Amino acid sequence: MARKVFFSFHYERDVWRSSVIRNSDTVKVEADERGFIDAADWEKLKKNGDAVVEKWIKEQLDGTSVTVALVGAETSTRPWCQYELQQSYKRGNALVGIRIHNIKDKDKKTDTKGEVTFGALGKNAAGKDVFFRDVAAIYDWVEDDGYTNFAKWVEAAAKVAGK
Repeated sequence: MARKVFFSFHYERDVWRSSVIRNSDTVKVEADERGFIDAADWEKLKKNGDAVVEKWIKEQLDGTSVTVALVGAETSTRPWCQYELQQSYKRGNALVGIRIHNIKDKDKKTDTKGEVTFGALGKNAAGKDVFFRDVAAIYDWVEDDGYTNFAKWVEAAAKVAGK
């Protein structure tokens, strides 16, 4: 079954690495390519204020069952990535983390390994904070052969989440 996947990533720093995944033929999303946005569109969106960005994120999450955090060097410090993951958790999306630091950028350089220490995503049934690293399987695109295994990771996460 094809799944609609939302991608969360630090746009300014990781758009190149993210596009490697997006264009890998393993990510077959519909025409809207949820979670991916053109640089000019992103800047225009941000200029319209937080409420507009929040609305856009919520609309992009509609119909998705899995959220994939593309974890670069600074992803866990980005407020919009945190918000996307919180909203995903709130909706019951399955969560997957993919480390992208080993993907070479346009200058053929890799990056620093990012943390998966996102803040609390929400509360569990017992009222305790839930963190990304506790509910998401974490992979490395290069070391774990994301090109071959991406679809399996998404399906495994969806199954665990009951999707």
